[in-house]
Amino acid sequence: MPVRTLDHVNIVTRDLPGTVEFYRTVMGFTVIDPPAPLEPDLIQWLCDMDGRSILHLVDRRRMVGREGFADRIGEPTGAIDHVALECEGLDEMTARLDGAGLDYRVSHVEGISLTQLFVRDPNGVLLELNFRAA
Repeated sequence: MPVRTLDHVNIVTRDLPGTVEFYRTVMGFTVIDPPAPLEPDLIQWLCDMDGRSILHLVDRRRMVGREGFADRIGEPTGAIDHVALECEGLDEMTARLDGAGLDYRVSHVEGISLTQLFVRDPNGVLLELNFRAA
């Protein structure tokens, strides 16, 4: 049984409304409530251009006391270094990042015509935003 694709990444946050706002306004995600019985005041799903929920945001209050949860928000998360997202609209994204006053790093991978922007979300999660040349 081979893996078909990555389904989603779960991000735990101390500030659910602020994190939702970052992903909605800066990153351009569509935000939806999760299905029942999940609690929308503690969990929000972020959808890509095709309507798939690829990022799940969870208020840390929902995680406290759960087995295996290490409350290390804002600290390095072990072996996971970053989350890479395939994006469109490089100029629009750099304008959004600049408008939000966020620090980011630009990298070019000439061999495959790829421009990358590296930025951290409000929880310290490193995002790699990939823009392929048309």
